[in-house]
Amino acid sequence: MEKLDTDIIIVGGGPSGLMLANELGRRGVSAILLDQDPSTAINPQANATQARTMEHYRRLGFAGEVRSEGLPADYPTDITYFTRYSGHELSRFQLPSSSEAAKAITQMSGSWSAAELPHRVSQMYVEQVLQRHAAKLPCIELRYGWRVTSVADHGDHVSAAAISDTGETTVRAKYLVGCDGPRSLVRQHLGIEYEGESGTIRDFMGGHMHAIYLRAPHFYDLINGDRSWMYWAFNEDRRSFMAAVDGSAEFVYHTQLKENEDAGDISEARARAMLAQSFGLDKVEFEILSRSSWTAGFTLVAERLQSGRIFIAGDAAHLFTPAGGLGYNTAIEDAVNLGWKLAADVKGWGGAELLTSYEKERRPGALRNTSYARGFADSMGLYTAPEALEDDGQAGDTARREAGDYFNRHTRKEFNIPGITFGTRFDGSPIIQSDGTLPPPDTANEYCPSACPGGRAPHLWLDEATSLYDRFGFEFTLLNLGGGDGSAIEAAAKKTGVPLSVVDLANDEARDLYEADFALIRPDQVVAWRGGGAPDDADALIDKVTGG
Repeated sequence: MEKLDTDIIIVGGGPSGLMLANELGRRGVSAILLDQDPSTAINPQANATQARTMEHYRRLGFAGEVRSEGLPADYPTDITYFTRYSGHELSRFQLPSSSEAAKAITQMSGSWSAAELPHRVSQMYVEQVLQRHAAKLPCIELRYGWRVTSVADHGDHVSAAAISDTGETTVRAKYLVGCDGPRSLVRQHLGIEYEGESGTIRDFMGGHMHAIYLRAPHFYDLINGDRSWMYWAFNEDRRSFMAAVDGSAEFVYHTQLKENEDAGDISEARARAMLAQSFGLDKVEFEILSRSSWTAGFTLVAERLQSGRIFIAGDAAHLFTPAGGLGYNTAIEDAVNLGWKLAADVKGWGGAELLTSYEKERRPGALRNTSYARGFADSMGLYTAPEALEDDGQAGDTARREAGDYFNRHTRKEFNIPGITFGTRFDGSPIIQSDGTLPPPDTANEYCPSACPGGRAPHLWLDEATSLYDRFGFEFTLLNLGGGDGSAIEAAAKKTGVPLSVVDLANDEARDLYEADFALIRPDQVVAWRGGGAPDDADALIDKVTGG
């Protein structure tokens, strides 16, 4: 049997596992990633990369590469509601193409003051980018096709046993992270249960669903109206949505199954008939690339995210109904949060409370985000349109206008969510130095930039091409906005081996934005401390923010 040693074992090669590999590898921390599948995902799953996730990809240097994936650069990312895809258009929420988004963000402020806008792209493309970059890192080993059969915490180290077609291996490491999905072997080994709601039934996004990944370039000739990224069909026979995958021929279609439709026994003929029903046509020709049934209606968060030297992240830690695109993006933030903390421990500058802060920071965020996703699913799935929705004449026109007004309001609530995207906070975390100020309200559709410690660092464009975030170091950053003396903080960090960059920024707008002369920014771009001058005890501050 092969025996291997590494710093971190990562079980699962989806978004959270691959992002964690990138975070660790960029810091020179070794990791072996084990995944039972032969490669990254080959089917569309999540379809939206939120702006905060794109900011993290920018920090790692490949946001532009991700933005080039999926839909063509000039393809609109509109969200459109129909009675049926070839029928009446009820509502359209217009959103920019990827090329327009890259230009527009530099002119935006307020709620959308950010380094990146969202990108509408299938998760399978994002995973390929994450994998390519992880594979380039010399201290990262990616082992797809290896199924983990057991994990163990031995007190002073962890281990995992895995098998493949070529043999067996045992891996020994300092820590192990389970990024292995909703049926997580790692979570089950720890005896950790999900808490929350499951089995919620709605007319849509609650109960059994069926998905079809398909190729049909002629669909654009059949769909009424201009091209969109996401197409919704709303009628009394069949509720569904369909997302453009490549902008030319490929789509992914999801429909709610009726009570008399057995999720385990949907024939190909039945699947084709369901999609034709959503189009309002007797028959629609298309090539099926893959299809499967799945279940919506989950609002679940694990009761714990850590036990000893073992952690869980991503779907292993929280399970969403896919409304608002929050599941995959929450998983990415798990990896970002945990990655720098594991690296700090391995490198010797992380204190005793640094790793325990992962659960204290990320579990409340998972509860917050799953709650928001449930609200969006309720808004869409419980809405009942007037009976005359597809009728001709005045009654039909009135019903469609009423439904369109509702969908207009709903879409702005679900798809314009800067408050959710940027507003996750870590108030009360043991590694945040509070200054006694109150954070802004937590609202879904509005974000108020604030340097109140515990939240995302306020953003600013320094020129047309340079984000303030581009000036931050990869680890801790001391932002000097008042021209004062920050040497005590630098000395305290150097004394304990904490990597710290200093950014001197004589900028009145930035000083007003941060409302302080100094701000200490964590590796994940969260404000750890701010002050009108140097702290009274710089050693105590550095000790606090690194978990000492």
